[in-house]
Amino acid sequence: MIVAFISIVLFSQFGSPLVTQVADRTPVINVEKTCKDSVAAEKEVGISVVQPFDDCMRDENEAKQRLDAVWSTYSDPVRDHCEKEATLLGEGSYVDLLTCVQMSDPAKLTPARDLRGASKNRNKT
Repeated sequence: MIVAFISIVLFSQFGSPLVTQVADRTPVINVEKTCKDSVAAEKEVGISVVQPFDDCMRDENEAKQRLDAVWSTYSDPVRDHCEKEATLLGEGSYVDLLTCVQMSDPAKLTPARDLRGASKNRNKT
């Protein structure tokens, strides 16, 4: 009850809530698992040049940083669609998520084509 009262007072004093809604933050994706699984899958099928785990993680972390800067500027339908697409097979990739939002409005972000990460499209040219 006291918490609700404090929230009402703060909202009326400052005009907006002090807490950012979860949807306004970049989704949390376990890219460590995705990168490990990606490297293992590439080795298993005999890809001659397997992307190292550290490179995958670097790309995924860079993609997340880029997304963190602009995620809240995209509409809910774009964010929902892209999150579902980037995590379609139960694992996710910030590179895929970044690519998806860029395709919805290419003028907003710099291209992600320099990032490979654990993207489902990483082996396509």
